[in-house]
Amino acid sequence: MMRIWGGVALAALLGACSSGIVPPSPGQRPAPAPRETEAPRATRPAALPETPANLPARQPTPAIPLPPAPAPAMPTGVTTAAGAGLLPGPAVDTLPITQQGAERALAAFRISCPTLQRRTDATGLTRGADWADACAAAASWPSRDAPAFFARWFETVQVADGQAFATGYYEPEIAGSRDRRHGYEVPIYGVPDDLIEVDLGLFSDDLKGKRIRGRVKAKSFVPYFDRGEIEAGALASHAPVIAWAADPVEIFFLQVQGSGRLHLPDGGVMRIGYAGQNGRDYTGIGKLMRDRGLLGPGQASMQGIMGYLRDHPEEGAAIMRENKSFVFFKELTGAGPLGAMGHPVTGWVSAAADPKFVPLGAPVFLSMDRTDATGLWIAQDTGGAIKGPNRIDTFWGAGEDARAIAGGMSARGTAWLLLPKGTLARLAVPVLAPANP
Repeated sequence: MMRIWGGVALAALLGACSSGIVPPSPGQRPAPAPRETEAPRATRPAALPETPANLPARQPTPAIPLPPAPAPAMPTGVTTAAGAGLLPGPAVDTLPITQQGAERALAAFRISCPTLQRRTDATGLTRGADWADACAAAASWPSRDAPAFFARWFETVQVADGQAFATGYYEPEIAGSRDRRHGYEVPIYGVPDDLIEVDLGLFSDDLKGKRIRGRVKAKSFVPYFDRGEIEAGALASHAPVIAWAADPVEIFFLQVQGSGRLHLPDGGVMRIGYAGQNGRDYTGIGKLMRDRGLLGPGQASMQGIMGYLRDHPEEGAAIMRENKSFVFFKELTGAGPLGAMGHPVTGWVSAAADPKFVPLGAPVFLSMDRTDATGLWIAQDTGGAIKGPNRIDTFWGAGEDARAIAGGMSARGTAWLLLPKGTLARLAVPVLAPANP
């Protein structure tokens, strides 16, 4: 999904992707405007089975991560993996890759392969043709031998110091309605007709890759309306209301995630996904709340933030408006949720990464200080707060378990990027003694 922020957008709400979601196998851990005519009144929606305020963050099982190889500091001004400093990593068959983790990763890798071979790799590490043999083999490789697939076709590389930080995101499930009615009065907007995105690279080579969003006022291009202005009615007739939510706190967090499921009054489900953003900078309200002493011990999680916002509705609304960024949605009619590659993202294996440091579609192995984040991940998504080497946002799917894990995910350890065998030799990476665990 075109996600704007990432998990410490959850745990970074504390600081500062949709779906072929594949749930974990049994036994594995683990195992959702302008005011118009009032619609007919209905009973206020019942809460969904566990609200975040009542659902504690999942307590992680601690682990000792494998250490990265000693590496010099990354040079200043580096913007891609190719310039960050590369070291050969451990042999794939020495990594603690589980059978189920390898099976999930192989399935997700197959999905990514067509796009992986077509797109230009912004990291400077690979070419589309580099992936051809591995992708061809993946098409018919038996799932029961999934660990052997990665050992046969890939080598690992440590980017910069290899020190990884992982957060989590999920697909929210919230109460919503297609029409406005009693209890469903928070508008979910589509893209405004006066929102303009400008490619600055068309004006200057120095600005290639940079874009801004705004609107035309008189003869000037000005920033688009911020969250507070939008909530005050600034969109007027400029944006469609595609649905109505029951809870402003839930829709705020759904904007952070970028997609979600609306549980409708008739029992149906409407999936919505990211369609655009107002171009304003994102502010992580969790850090803001911590700095003001509003979050006590044990509240520094998505669940703790949501609880405070609900318990202090007026102050909470003002805090949310301090995040001027605002996301617009569209209804998803296909498999959704989709990652930045245009493919469905999969719970427990898809991840968001910076495409300048991880080729989109590539496998990444994380060895972290909590067991649920440790394993093979496939980089199928991006996020505005997911920047730099070894910064990963893990996707956990939908449901209460996914919400609990993602809401409390904050893991540190080591990351190794998996590249097609022969890549390091082509890049002339010095073959030092590989760091075997």
